[in-house]
Amino acid sequence: MIKAPEQLCKKLGLTFNQPEWFVLALTHRSMGAKNNERLEFLGDSILGFVIAEALFEKFPEASEGVLSRLRASLVNQESLAELARLHKLGDYLILGSGELKSGGYRRASILSDAVEAIMGAIIKDQGTDSCKTWVLDLFADRIAELRLDNWQKDPKTRLQEHMQARQLDVPCYTLISQSGLPHEQTFKVECSVALFEKKFIGAGVSRKKAEQQSAELMLDQIARESK
Repeated sequence: MIKAPEQLCKKLGLTFNQPEWFVLALTHRSMGAKNNERLEFLGDSILGFVIAEALFEKFPEASEGVLSRLRASLVNQESLAELARLHKLGDYLILGSGELKSGGYRRASILSDAVEAIMGAIIKDQGTDSCKTWVLDLFADRIAELRLDNWQKDPKTRLQEHMQARQLDVPCYTLISQSGLPHEQTFKVECSVALFEKKFIGAGVSRKKAEQQSAELMLDQIARESK
């Protein structure tokens, strides 16, 4: 059973003058023409700007290239999906029967689109300033954790150094699957470490990229556990 949107609204610290905007933000296109795609488009636009401005202020010496890569590390499908899972947003999504049966409430693309749609809904209901405030609050911990000297190292290197500093075994990467045509393959790699029983699976167009993503997910978990 889909949980009441009002519960999620309260959890997210939001109050809507017109609650129908929030309900629309949770409505997937599988429900028909009245869905969250247009709000997602609006939210995506402000999200990129707000994060870019925050990074611009936080790292005054960083070059345009570094700022772009920092923004990409925060504003991406998996990052948004992780935030959505943190707030159990999938329990509130309004999906068609097909998406419900196929587990759409767990799919990263649907979760990330809903987060951006919520941003669009805030703009329509309360304006860009309110949306900016909420976005900065949502990403506050992740922005605070960014360090130029640390971030410039790739995730695999950072994870290995983290483990070695604690005199633990280095991470283990296992290829789970390799699919697709030779010129457009997708690799899935599982990352495991001695700190956790939980393993993380990364995906990418090469085994290296999949390993990097799985290491990044593991680092996110370590950061959450250390709070």
